[in-house]
This record gives sequence, structure tokens and C-alpha cells, in this order.
Amino acid sequence: MPAPAWTSSDLKANPHDVDDKAGRVQRMFDSIAGRYDLNNRLHSLGRDQVWRRRTAKAAVTGPNDRILDVACGTGDLSEALADQCPASVHGIDFSRGMLDVAIAKAGSRSRKPGAPVPTYSQGNAMELDLPDDSFEACTIAFGIRNVVDPTAAFAEFYRVLAPGGRCLILEFSEPRNAVLRSMSNIYNRRIMPLTATMISGDRSGAYKYLPRSMETFLSPNQLAEQIRSVGFTIQTQRPMTFGICTLSIAQKS
Repeated sequence: MPAPAWTSSDLKANPHDVDDKAGRVQRMFDSIAGRYDLNNRLHSLGRDQVWRRRTAKAAVTGPNDRILDVACGTGDLSEALADQCPASVHGIDFSRGMLDVAIAKAGSRSRKPGAPVPTYSQGNAMELDLPDDSFEACTIAFGIRNVVDPTAAFAEFYRVLAPGGRCLILEFSEPRNAVLRSMSNIYNRRIMPLTATMISGDRSGAYKYLPRSMETFLSPNQLAEQIRSVGFTIQTQRPMTFGICTLSIAQKS
């Protein structure tokens, strides 16, 4: 039996600071890929799809848009983007297991006229094997906190976007309301790790890492500072579902 990617001892410290974070994250997502979508639906009460659809509507502004979806996972946001009928959608992810699910999903869905079939490739958000100025929008949903160096990833997003291109980052955040924040913390720390682990049969420690990675990651304000540091202009930051997650939208000058 392979060693778990994350142990309880590992997660006493900040998981974003470990030297081998990239390898652990890759093993973790390969392990949970098969039931990742099911866990997302159950534990967000279906809101995860609403958040992605809102992100997709904000990302696609016209039929000529070329869209890059980084840390695309099982392709849920890529599919939501395709439903907006841009010219193309290309998803990139570090995990082969997640990409296999996304590719199968792309091949089995029926599509409305004008909706492209997303294409996928394996890659690293910090070193995109893509030409400069080649996309009108770049999205990343619930993935930036899993990147070893988010600033390096933002610099790559800036490079591959055409002038005026938009970068959309959807990430978990803490509700401002104290009661909701307390309820969210109890759910994320106590309930979700147990039920998600049972449903997935996971032995990698993924559903212990995921809530810990949320509570130790940057706040929306801190994230905005990193996004600005590579040259982007922040257009807006939109809290969703009482601030459980926040959509940050930036533009390349």
C-alpha cells in the first residue's frame, strides 16, 4: 500500500510550506479522481456547479474568445466555459487521474450548437507550455492554493493572455459573518473530512489536506496583492454564497 500523501502530523504545520508539496498534491488528486465530482456535489449541496457557471459567464465575452482553464481537474469548469460558446476551451492539470475523468466527460456530453469540445493536456501552472498572448481569458477554480508558488503561476497566466485578457480566480474564503464563519469552520474541519473520506475510500489524506489548505491560504485581499504584483489590474472581487468562496477578476493591461 503506498504511503499517504498527507498525514495528521504533516498537517499540524502549514501544508503550503512543505518542500515536496507538488508531488503530494499530484498523488492526492490521482487518488481521489474517481469520486471527486460526487464529493463536490454532496458537500457543497450542488453550489459548486453554480459557482462555476457564474465564473464561466464572467469569463466568456464573445464567440471568438480562446479560454484556458488551469488546474481544470475533472473538467467541470471547462464544460461550463464551453457551454458559453467561446471559440475554444483548453484545460490543463497536474493530475493524470483527474484529466482522464475530464477527457471521458468531454467525449460523452451532448452539446448545443456552437459549443466547442474542451481539449486537455497535462501541465504545470507555473510553467505553461503555451505561447505568449494566446488566450482571451484564463480561469482557475479551487486550484491556486494547490500550486507551490501562486505568484509564479499568476506571472504565467499574464504571459499567455492577450493584451486586455482576463484572469478569473475562484477560491474558497471565510464568510465575514461570525456565525456563518463558525459554522463553516466546524463543517470543514470536523464533518466534511470524515464523510468525504468515507465516500471516496481515500487513503491519501486528501480530505484532511483540503480543509487545512483552505484555512492556511491567502485571504482575498492577500491574493489580490499577489495578482497585482505580476502586472494585473484587479477589476472586482465577488463573494459568493455568503463569502464561502470569492471570484477575483483581473485584467492584463
